[in-house]
Amino acid sequence: MHIIQKKIIYRSFILLLLFFPSSFEAKERGLEGMKNLKDNKTPDNDLPGPRKPNIIFLISEDNSKHFMELFDPKGVHTPHIQKMAEDGIVYSHAFSNSPVCSVARSTLITGTLATRTGMHLHRNIAIAPMPEGLEMFPAYLRQNGYFTTNNAKKDYNAVEAEGVWDLSSNQASWRDRKDPQQPFFHQETFMGSHESRLHFDRNKMEAHQPEDHPGNVNLFPYYPDTPTFRYTIAFHRDKIREIDEWVGATLKKLEEDGLLEDTFVFYFGDHGGVLPGSKGYLYETGLHVPLVVRIPENYKHLVDTQKGNVNPEFVSFVDFAPTVLNLAEIPVPDQMDGLPFLGHGLDKEELLGRDESLGYADRFDEKYEMVRSLRKGKFKYIRSFQPFYPDGLQNNYRYQMLAFEEWRNLFKAGQLDSLQGRFYLAKPVEMLFDLENDPMEIRNLAGDMAYQKILKNMRERLNNLLLEKHDLGFLPESILVDKAIGNPVKYGHEFQPQLKKLIHINGLALSPFDEIKEELSGHIVAGNPLEKYWALTVASCFGEQALGLEPLVSPLTNHEDYMVRLRAIEYLGIIEKVNPVQPLIDLINNTPHPVEALLALNTLVYFKDHTDFGTHVDPKKIRPNTLNEEVKRRIDYLNGSW
Repeated sequence: MHIIQKKIIYRSFILLLLFFPSSFEAKERGLEGMKNLKDNKTPDNDLPGPRKPNIIFLISEDNSKHFMELFDPKGVHTPHIQKMAEDGIVYSHAFSNSPVCSVARSTLITGTLATRTGMHLHRNIAIAPMPEGLEMFPAYLRQNGYFTTNNAKKDYNAVEAEGVWDLSSNQASWRDRKDPQQPFFHQETFMGSHESRLHFDRNKMEAHQPEDHPGNVNLFPYYPDTPTFRYTIAFHRDKIREIDEWVGATLKKLEEDGLLEDTFVFYFGDHGGVLPGSKGYLYETGLHVPLVVRIPENYKHLVDTQKGNVNPEFVSFVDFAPTVLNLAEIPVPDQMDGLPFLGHGLDKEELLGRDESLGYADRFDEKYEMVRSLRKGKFKYIRSFQPFYPDGLQNNYRYQMLAFEEWRNLFKAGQLDSLQGRFYLAKPVEMLFDLENDPMEIRNLAGDMAYQKILKNMRERLNNLLLEKHDLGFLPESILVDKAIGNPVKYGHEFQPQLKKLIHINGLALSPFDEIKEELSGHIVAGNPLEKYWALTVASCFGEQALGLEPLVSPLTNHEDYMVRLRAIEYLGIIEKVNPVQPLIDLINNTPHPVEALLALNTLVYFKDHTDFGTHVDPKKIRPNTLNEEVKRRIDYLNGSW
């Protein structure tokens, strides 16, 4: 056909679109929208594709980036995910903001930092409402014509309103939509790699042989070299292969439906890995996830990068909701904390400049400890607010894994070296790692004079983020439940002036004790209950150095605020001036609040397992006024029946 005739036909098509926009799905989009329709051709013909791209989240449970060859040369070969990478983008710096399911998924579905919205505690005792004016992101897709399906895990710490999903079940699929031209968002979770799959017994170890011989697997340097650990790693590697088969099967379904080149497919882990010391902890193995995004041919114009690239910019779970909305050309709500990393209107230089990720860890089931992390470039900063609690503090679910149980038994038997045994020892208040030279976070640089400027900058940046984002982790959970959970975001705004002071009080733990003793004493004596709570916690961080505070602290064991009492008893036990067991049991039995009982039980288990006071614990004396599931777990453990 002559080129002039082609131009006449194209102009006629444009006029038809102008006069009949709804017929061509171009309503309110004008010439720009029509140009997009023209550009979005299928590879087989000249007919326009769907007006908006389909989007799929394929989420695997409990695996960090460390077990896939695509991200680590010692990892498992995953040909289907590798093919996705060739047809899309690999993100070398993708992070969950939390190392556990419900908090990570709450961050994903809301696009908000869970510490700001009251969703930061794994298995929230009280479920938070969605922030005022904000919906879970699939609701916006649905309001804009998308068919939304979830298969099937949710696990949110927020109240889910009506209208988020068209279908949510273990059969839900994009194939359920009635109109084959309707764009869809589909989310699916692979459960086969979940932590529970590693709760096998010795009989299974003897009967089942993983594909990789356990003697050949790569051990993390802080693991004891035992048959149990090697078998557990080999078993988990088989789960990575199963993930790859599942991804391949889903891509095949899309291809069979003729939808592969109209669909963005995100594959990622729902947080870091599940091996001991990973899930539940703010180390790279707990936060650094694999992320591959397959770019459909018909929508490659929405992505300003070449297929097959490895993108170095930092992306976190808080960014995923804004990214999906941006790909669908839906405005990103101001209440979301994240930023889109795909779609129109992005500055490539600004994207490449993103080099930060915030991490948070608080209560996981019955185990409580507040920790925050900041990854910036190649450096990782971890701030422990109760560093006297070992990482290995009892969590019933965790210790169903044979490797976890063996690790603790070897520690108790004195059969671990200093690196292998640190999991069961008190931690530094702050840690700094150079991940380029120390990817497994072995060497803490916080005490190295050559890194003091970096340490100070990381510390200040983290503190600024905690204040700016109104971190509610500084509230004992009893206060969160009683006073803040009705509207956590509003409470956080009002709480900010107090939060600034609490961050300052906690910062005293980073200075020599002699320099801060007078100020810390003032907070213990004259502070309000929250200030006393954290000042006492700081005193416990110093341990025996803070012996001189005993006369100020002892009267607080009878304070009217049970949480002040708890931290006073804890301090006196840590400096070994009193046996804390009976005072803790009295607190547990007398408080009317189950959350206060739970936090006191956390401290009691610490003294039982990690100090010389353990032989004094008589579980028959523990009779709380009120019970919840977490309190029951602690009592079961103390009774030996977990």
